[in-house]
Amino acid sequence: MSKNVFFEQKGPFSLNEIFEDINLRKTIEVSDVKSLDEAKNTDITFLDSIKYINVEKPTKAACCLTTDKLKTFLPKTCELIIVKNVLFELCKVLRKFYPSADIDTPDPSLKKPSILEHPKVRFGNNVFLGKSCKIGKNTVVGSNTIIEHNVVIGENCTIGSQVVVKNSIVGNNVVIQDGCKIGLKGFGFIPLKEKNLRFPHVGKVLLKDNAELGANCTIDRGSIGDTIIGKNTFLDNQVHVAHNVKIGDNCMIAGQVGFAGSSVLGNGVSIGGQAGISGHLKIGNNVRIGGGSGVVKDIPDKTVVMGYPAVPLKEFIKNLKKK
Repeated sequence: MSKNVFFEQKGPFSLNEIFEDINLRKTIEVSDVKSLDEAKNTDITFLDSIKYINVEKPTKAACCLTTDKLKTFLPKTCELIIVKNVLFELCKVLRKFYPSADIDTPDPSLKKPSILEHPKVRFGNNVFLGKSCKIGKNTVVGSNTIIEHNVVIGENCTIGSQVVVKNSIVGNNVVIQDGCKIGLKGFGFIPLKEKNLRFPHVGKVLLKDNAELGANCTIDRGSIGDTIIGKNTFLDNQVHVAHNVKIGDNCMIAGQVGFAGSSVLGNGVSIGGQAGISGHLKIGNNVRIGGGSGVVKDIPDKTVVMGYPAVPLKEFIKNLKKK
């Protein structure tokens, strides 16, 4: 994850400033919150599931929020902060570093585009751009579209009408059809008895070269890492991609498919219409998922699945014959 240019960042903070009610062995100053693989020796990270342990590449983070059961999987160089609820404590840390990232408010820097600043970009009517927005040459932007501050859009892109792009970096030759909403906050909160606690989303969306989004797609930005749509990957109309989902290159996703957060797809994946992909799954390369299927577990490379829950196609057909 590259430097965050989309959200105001506070800090650095000492751990004692962040965790006033937790007894810590020593005082450490941290400058940011990062995922296990992205964290450096000045960052705080978190580990809440054995699924995210990478023994071959241990985290370089200065400290880590985790549970008593998971602490043995972390390197000795990392100061451990043992808590009962990792995501609850992580939410409080994020709100400390990024106090304005829990709610998406309208960009106050929006203004109509200047031909002097974008001489080789064609704009429709009633387009608004945020501060420090960059758009490559030969890109077309449709009417009533909003592109917020610091967004980067490459060359030869086609952006439709009534599109909103925020917290995103878009490659070259990308097509975004009418009505798409990209880079919005995902559906993340900590359920509490009195009032739900909103979970800040401080990542971004990366749309790689030659990707295409059909009409009315919604692509949530990452919570801490990034949401990624790979090169030459095409999404049909009304596809929803939740926070931290990573879709590989050359994938084809049909209409009304929904992805829950943090699932990762390989290259060359095809998904039929109205299928649902649960969160935190790994879908291999060249996987084919039938329309209307419900995927609730990992799928290895070159597998064809169908049904709910999704099973290998031969098993699905065999079960049909039994009915």
